[in-house]
Amino acid sequence: MKRIVLGITLVFAIGVTIALAAKRTYVNPRFGTTITYPDAIFTKVEPDALNGDGHKWSTTDGATLSVWGQNNVLDFTPSSIADFVAASIDEVTYRKIGSKWMVVSGFDNGSIVYHRAEFGSGGVIHTMELRYTAATRQYYDRLAGIIADSLIGP
Repeated sequence: MKRIVLGITLVFAIGVTIALAAKRTYVNPRFGTTITYPDAIFTKVEPDALNGDGHKWSTTDGATLSVWGQNNVLDFTPSSIADFVAASIDEVTYRKIGSKWMVVSGFDNGSIVYHRAEFGSGGVIHTMELRYTAATRQYYDRLAGIIADSLIGP
């Protein structure tokens, strides 16, 4: 019983730590894609994409967070972009589609992938992708939802 209580307390403490971590908000100047992430975790800033569509950060343990906007020139729907993403990863373990969003998660090339797209105004798709190792799964599984919930765009 003590182990159960200790385990629940530890999970709660990790969740609180994630929620209270210093946050930074990124706004893509080209598409207005916006996301908030813990900057104490994603400390390695990659160069901006040459076309100005997004940004990428990484962590000391190898996780990456990519955020971008794109014009919906291929007339994707939430379902068709979910199909496209699912076809590009090795094993899909979660897939959920809403009227203006989709999430696909699974395993790809030794990493866990969490991919979310939001359909905004003006034919723009706002997207985030988090990749991390199985060894860090317990930590990043919780963080994926927190970051994904902050993804917005005009």
